Amino acid sequence: MVARLPPLNPLRAFEATARRGSVSAAARELNVTHGAISHQIKALEDSLDAQLFERGGKRLKLTAQGALLLPAVTDAFGQIASATAMVKRPATSGSLTITCVPALLSLWMIPRLNSFTEQYPDVRLKLIASNDPNGLYSPDIDICILYGEGNWADSWSRLWSPLRLFPVASPTLLNSRPLRSMRDLADHTLLHGDDGREWNTWLAAADATALPRVQHFMSDARLSTEAALHGQGIALGDTITASQLIARGELLVPFDLSVPANYSFHVACRQSLRTTPIVKVFIDWLFSALDADPGPGPQSSAQKLLRTRTRVSEAGAAPPSRRGRKRTG
Repeated sequence: MVARLPPLNPLRAFEATARRGSVSAAARELNVTHGAISHQIKALEDSLDAQLFERGGKRLKLTAQGALLLPAVTDAFGQIASATAMVKRPATSGSLTITCVPALLSLWMIPRLNSFTEQYPDVRLKLIASNDPNGLYSPDIDICILYGEGNWADSWSRLWSPLRLFPVASPTLLNSRPLRSMRDLADHTLLHGDDGREWNTWLAAADATALPRVQHFMSDARLSTEAALHGQGIALGDTITASQLIARGELLVPFDLSVPANYSFHVACRQSLRTTPIVKVFIDWLFSALDADPGPGPQSSAQKLLRTRTRVSEAGAAPPSRRGRKRTG
């Protein structure tokens, strides 16, 4: 004889309330009233003849019986959602909405996007430049590629790549204003892609004492990198987003010193979407594309800069301002 299961709606109300920690938050998530959630939880407790929550505090706390029930209910809803998504999207076709760290999206993903399109021509992508982890909880977003710690609640995440940071600058700038030692930094403009913590980490590792007088702060690393490309100052590049710019000689690395970034790049999505084919193929592509093209390290660029300076010195260098114009023309 098949065991009789509790009704579905009360189980949903119980799971949402336990996960959110309050009846009000569960009501907002399920788009019902506070009273409806309370009624459904009471109905479930009556059905089970057990109290599931301890009442009295600001945040609801599970009883022993509630803690026993929650993992099974969460897992069951996850499997149902995953199977439903697979039924709706059984093949690798359709639409996929992805948020991605702005610098990573512009400088790494978009230049490689054709390799994904060639493999999966029936997948239509919507790409959004964002590093907001709240996208993980939006029904309109399928995958988030985030710069952070990787421990976002109620979601699946996997480390995509750690990062190392190092100064980068345009050849035009370094030709017109040399950067041969740490003391030369005082004559340059620092370009920040955050609140200053990352540059402070690098400067501390370099024992730099002569700090630049001019410093500009920007909302993300994409903007600071673009400013460096235009010769506006020295930015911090990383081993992923700056790799192709270094390989093409558009950015140079004046120092061999690099430091670990504060955070790493992670791929994340809701648990219910992780096994759907269209999500799985994109995540698999992200990792395979990284493995196929890790990019050059910062040392190769520093050595290239040194060789370039040696050749220029031997040939007889033109005045700095002239060389700068010639490089950009």
